[in-house]
Amino acid sequence: MSMLLKFIDRRHNVLQLFLHAAYHIIKALLLAVCAAGLVSLPAQAAADLDVNTPAVAAVKASMQSRHQQLLPYYQSGAVGLTADGFIAVKEAGLVPLSQRSAFTALVKDENADRAKLYQGMAAANGHPEWEGEIQRTFAQRWVDKAQSGWFVQRDGQWIRK
Repeated sequence: MSMLLKFIDRRHNVLQLFLHAAYHIIKALLLAVCAAGLVSLPAQAAADLDVNTPAVAAVKASMQSRHQQLLPYYQSGAVGLTADGFIAVKEAGLVPLSQRSAFTALVKDENADRAKLYQGMAAANGHPEWEGEIQRTFAQRWVDKAQSGWFVQRDGQWIRK
């Protein structure tokens, strides 16, 4: 009986070693395939786009207060929403020369806040690498929610919504 137990124990140890080695080989192969871009693994979780840390809240408040100043420029077509989640001067000639400096500063400040928003939301989610995906999601949402008559970019072209 003891001989049989020793035999089973040795077989068990050999099987454990084999399975351990096989696990590491399969894991290495899967990582290599993923790194080569042949297969992508699903994300563990989706970003929480409603996250509201103090930094994110401050950026949102800044953007909200600036929105009323930008509204006439959206409506006139002087500025439009880009496909990459920012705003851009579309037709500076629609803005009186005496207001262009302030207009340019508004656009610059808005884009800086949008960049902070994307970065802050990714950081608040604990995944800074999600910044690009968060930016793409917001870009699509803003284009979709743009008011009728505003300019948006689609496939590199400005179109009036």
